[in-house]
Amino acid sequence: MAASTPSPEMPADAPVVAGSHDELPHGQQHGQSHGQQHPIGLYLKIWALLFVLSTLSYLVDYFHFEGYLRWTLILLFMLMKAGLIVAVFMHMAWERLALICAILIPPLCLLVLVGLMAAEADYTFLLRGVFFR
Repeated sequence: MAASTPSPEMPADAPVVAGSHDELPHGQQHGQSHGQQHPIGLYLKIWALLFVLSTLSYLVDYFHFEGYLRWTLILLFMLMKAGLIVAVFMHMAWERLALICAILIPPLCLLVLVGLMAAEADYTFLLRGVFFR
């Protein structure tokens, strides 16, 4: 195989080796790739797990769980399903930590603020009940 000519990015005195990046398939030069390929089996397993978690969340109502146990189980199954969807189907499990933080931290901050507003609303409602009987 003959040596290829130097590319504009390489200095003229740099040695050119056969099989260098000039001979790579299009899109794989300089570390670029066109998307990630994951085995279809992974997606099928996650789909099956989502189906099982959905079944379990429906069984909570079927078995007539009441009170905090019911809401804890429903929220737990909901968060597990959402986590699987975000991690696998939205490909967040394979992203850099900076991107994960940029996408996940703002909604978490909003949830904390909503919780604080709900606590303050309860306080205001109870305080009005004390003073405006």
